[in-house]
Amino acid sequence: MNRLKKLRPGWGILPVAIFLAIWEIVARLDLVPGQIFFPPFSVVVQEFYYLTANGVLGDNFLSSLVRVLIGFSAGSIAGITVGMIMGWRQSINKALHPIISLFYPIPALGWLPLLMLWIGINEMLPIAIIFICSFFPVLYNTATGIRNVDKDYIQVARTLGASDVRILATVVIPLALPNIFTGLRLEAGMAWRVIIAAEMVAIPTGIGALMMRAESLIRID
Repeated sequence: MNRLKKLRPGWGILPVAIFLAIWEIVARLDLVPGQIFFPPFSVVVQEFYYLTANGVLGDNFLSSLVRVLIGFSAGSIAGITVGMIMGWRQSINKALHPIISLFYPIPALGWLPLLMLWIGINEMLPIAIIFICSFFPVLYNTATGIRNVDKDYIQVARTLGASDVRILATVVIPLALPNIFTGLRLEAGMAWRVIIAAEMVAIPTGIGALMMRAESLIRID
């Protein structure tokens, strides 16, 4: 039994190794139709090393990372703040909910043409896209988490003389944290997908721009 437990971590690598071996064999034997460019895995590794060694991959990754961090942080802070207010104050929720419901379904990349006109093609453009991508889902999860807090806890805190600010800080927000972190976790992945797509369309640097340059040169590797 102990021996099986020791072997178990290695078994997780086996499917990946088999997949990479099949990839290499299929590409080397030209089993893919000629019109489909399909480089061997070993060639991809060589190109990855080359791009890393000369700094191209690192510079473009850093550009994308900075944009994601700034946009995601700003969007998350704004989303949590507005979500807390909407979740705590029913009157504000009723006023803002129709507006949020109108804009929330719009994909972040759907704002790209308008933002290109309003902001221009510069460093603020991808940051604004990531801000929008992060703001609405985090706002929704935060407001939902706060509204779902058991009202009995709030009533007990009020009975003990706690102010609204203290109740929000010590009771409501801690109980709403699972919802808030769920929104943050989901949007962290979405932010990367959005930034790569935005860089492909309008930004000359970053991972997305690097992919577009490779595509223009038919460099699948």
